[in-house]
Amino acid sequence: MKFFENLYTYEYSFPAVSLAYFLRYPNPYSRHVLTTDVIDRYVDPATHRLHTTRIHLKKSKVPSGILKLLPKGIGGSDNSGQSYILETTVVDVKEGWMESESRNMEWTGILSVVERQVYRRQPLEGSQEKLDGLSLDDKRTERTTVNTTVTFRSRFGQGKLLGRRKTEDLTGDYEEETPKRGFFTSLSTAGIQRTIELIGLNRTRDAILKSKQGMNVVLERLRSGGIVGVLDGMRQDREAIAVGTEGPWKRVWLAGNSDNDD
Repeated sequence: MKFFENLYTYEYSFPAVSLAYFLRYPNPYSRHVLTTDVIDRYVDPATHRLHTTRIHLKKSKVPSGILKLLPKGIGGSDNSGQSYILETTVVDVKEGWMESESRNMEWTGILSVVERQVYRRQPLEGSQEKLDGLSLDDKRTERTTVNTTVTFRSRFGQGKLLGRRKTEDLTGDYEEETPKRGFFTSLSTAGIQRTIELIGLNRTRDAILKSKQGMNVVLERLRSGGIVGVLDGMRQDREAIAVGTEGPWKRVWLAGNSDNDD
């Protein structure tokens, strides 16, 4: 198991940052996110906290570094596809904090990735202890910190090993197996797991940076154009995603028809 942790500060109020969080897909840095759907949302009558469960569909592929470690046939012939991410959030507007958890729903046996984030309002020095509203102008009195922790765990190979041990326990047959040749000869199962986790860790550093950049784009859209500005930006990003998935020949055909219409 490996961990990644990062602390970052947004120069925006907590209400603005928490709103941008729910409006962050798509943005220019996350055009791999195809759809976002809310599958549950409610306000706890006792705590008045907003609970939301969403599912994101993303374009994804098994990293080439991980693919090289897997037996032939695992990961798909083209190393590409789509995957679902399950996200849960809890927002306490009164206290000024939000907690989120995101986890992958595919390839969990190869690598399970769980990302947890805690957002908290931080009043600026000399400001009063009160919620700032969206506070998108220069007179804001608070900023928002986010602490991100990501846990990586690979269970690759464990299912087969555990199944073999259970069989040995039932039969009492402890005869050592003939060592397998090929893939598992040079690397132990634990070594492969550690390597897979390390590859996931290295990729996450870049992903966290893009996530911050995407959030700042949404916050700037919110500051300059309000909700309308954010929605207009989302529309443009969706159009860019659609063009990117059409393929080169369809784009050429559409461009040709557009010229003929003129």
